[in-house]
Amino acid sequence: VQLQASGGGLVQAGGSLRLSCAASGRTFATYAMGWFRQAPGKEREFVAAITWSIGITTYADYVKGRFIISGDNAKNTVYLQMNSLQPEDTAVYYCAHARRVIPITTMKYDYWGQGTQVTVSS
Repeated sequence: VQLQASGGGLVQAGGSLRLSCAASGRTFATYAMGWFRQAPGKEREFVAAITWSIGITTYADYVKGRFIISGDNAKNTVYLQMNSLQPEDTAVYYCAHARRVIPITTMKYDYWGQGTQVTVSS
């Protein structure tokens, strides 16, 4: 499975961005897709995930109410709508794909995208 993330950029505080991550290859077995982020000097952390077959979403507390994860099964694409962005949201955002059942807030995903930079100015 190959993952191609896009949609990052520079935005002012309070603004919005929408990230996309398109999966290609052996996508017939998808348990979940998720988004993680890594700020400079910090560890990669969980942002949001969606279980593919039933669409259950899970969010980290620090993005709950501001970010929305969604998926398009026909396009094998997962989206992350980010609203009310703050400077602390600045990071490289990575999408991830799990073929099998895993704890979706952990980093036990099978495949990772290349990352897309999100920068929020104050």
